Amino acid sequence: MKSIKELYRIGTGPSSSHTMGPRKAAELFLGRHPEANAFRVTLYGSLAATGKGHMTDVAITETLQAHAPLTIVWEPKIFLPFHPNGMMFQSLNQAGEVTDSWTVFSVGGGALAEETDNIDSINTPDVYDMNRMTDILNWCEHTGKNYWEYVLQCEDNDILDYLNEVWKTMKASVERGLDAEGVLPGPLNLRRKASAYYIKASGYKASLQSRGLVFSYALAVSEENASGGVIVTAPTCGSCGVVPAVLYHLAKTREFSDIRILRALATAGLIGNVVKHNASISGAEAGCQAEVGVACSMASAAANQLFGGSPAQIEYAAEMGLEHHLGMTCDPVCGLVQIPCIERNAYAAARALDANLYSSFTDGIHRVSFDRVVEVMKETGNDLPSLYKETSEGGLAKDYKQM
Repeated sequence: MKSIKELYRIGTGPSSSHTMGPRKAAELFLGRHPEANAFRVTLYGSLAATGKGHMTDVAITETLQAHAPLTIVWEPKIFLPFHPNGMMFQSLNQAGEVTDSWTVFSVGGGALAEETDNIDSINTPDVYDMNRMTDILNWCEHTGKNYWEYVLQCEDNDILDYLNEVWKTMKASVERGLDAEGVLPGPLNLRRKASAYYIKASGYKASLQSRGLVFSYALAVSEENASGGVIVTAPTCGSCGVVPAVLYHLAKTREFSDIRILRALATAGLIGNVVKHNASISGAEAGCQAEVGVACSMASAAANQLFGGSPAQIEYAAEMGLEHHLGMTCDPVCGLVQIPCIERNAYAAARALDANLYSSFTDGIHRVSFDRVVEVMKETGNDLPSLYKETSEGGLAKDYKQM
């Protein structure tokens, strides 16, 4: 498995796979061909189907057009075999002839991959020697250590410094989102709700207030993402509100120290990494179960660790967080990361706290392992028709005009 630095990416929304990934690919291609007289970029499948709503064209244009004329070709009906988020970059000479062609895929969370997977510029080394939770859990039981200690053992010495930047960015995105008001960009004219939820929550008694605050924090980050603000992929832009909401809430109400929050982030990152390595964190590939479902799983594990859960209880909390999102479709209205994405972040944050509580009442022993749920998630994603995987052609998006 790769470093969790590649799971927690600090960047701008609204989509890690549709905005961050294509921007990175454009930067790489420009670096290889600064001499080009023109560029042509062809977007395939999900990237083409919802690219305008996700600002894919803006990300690529901002990167390439300042250097040479750019043409973008949209091919929403053509799905390349390797992954639904395919792109072909071409450089052209003065005569309009293609001098080089590069096909690359945005595979989720801002990461890129090639079908041949042999280009050093987009590959990074594996840093973890185990990639299944069952094996890591056994290591914890054998050594007496916890998941975050395994992360520190495998990562570079600066990992806590990096996670500290992640935590600062997460907190800032919550606080900006709580202060912001108005309408989100795009044709839906969707009003920001985080500020109102935060104010209303203060009027309730403790139990309802707690839930209302968690909702407001998740909404705040998700609305910042939808506005193109700076967020952290956890594991993606579309699911970026879940982990910050849970950790911000627990840090505020339970006064957990920053170092304990960083350890919880390490555990959450390990959970997301296992899913990314063995299945997918791409809504275009496996549906929203791979984004919001994985985010809920990460937050469940982080919360359970903060409350003193054993490695077995933490694994159980993570398993429930993902299991109860199995089959969730990715059907963004008008291709925007707004409806139903923002609401799903709020609900998933609440579910994460429930999964933590449920697991805390147990001894951590259960029948269905986290690894098995990851396998089923991958199988379910493969079985979902493409119209339910970030194409905006089915489900909740069906009756809305495409961008």
